[in-house]
Amino acid sequence: MMDHARDLASVRDATERLLTAAAKLDNAAVTDQSRLPGWTRGHVLAHLARNADALVNVLEGRPMYVSGDARDNDIARDAPRPLDVQLADVRESAARFQDAAAAPADWSRTVELRNGVTDSASRVPFRRWAEVELHHVDLGIGYELEDLPAEFTERETDFLAQRFAGHPEVPPTRLTDGTRAWNTGREASEPAITVTGERAELLGWLAGRHDGAALTVTGGALPALPPL
Repeated sequence: MMDHARDLASVRDATERLLTAAAKLDNAAVTDQSRLPGWTRGHVLAHLARNADALVNVLEGRPMYVSGDARDNDIARDAPRPLDVQLADVRESAARFQDAAAAPADWSRTVELRNGVTDSASRVPFRRWAEVELHHVDLGIGYELEDLPAEFTERETDFLAQRFAGHPEVPPTRLTDGTRAWNTGREASEPAITVTGERAELLGWLAGRHDGAALTVTGGALPALPPL
């Protein structure tokens, strides 16, 4: 069962780590390319702020975004802003998210996210935690997948393995770091491919941050994962 209050505390901690690290940048660095294709660091910071507001919408029963185009346009609009404006926006939008999450609510209710995806309200704080942690890595400012909290890495690996479970384009696949194993992909009507590696590398591959070159694969080729 999700502990949304505990996850909200983890979101606060992760946000402070990101803001402290990003505060060491300058305006020029904000315009530099991030690790996400086509996005500068400014795009990443703008996305984090707008995602927090979008999750407020989710918690309060409104559509997450007006439309996909509106989401993209808002990020493009906000990306060129100076560092101080970016950081203030991330901080203030994060506070709005925390305030919305602090309101009395039925955390067992089902909420709607993007593209018709639904989930339990109790999972929304964890989803925000994932946004902050992974996009901190995407900034390319010294915070790596190996630096992620161990609890987050395990839970996000669980989440992504479940996300690809049953996907018709992903063959039956067993992931293991040598101590824990996850199954994903299609129903096991054929021998499973086994993918072995460090937990950070497994997460990096599942999350589309690494190409999987550091992983060991037996029983077939490393599966091509569909976009998240």
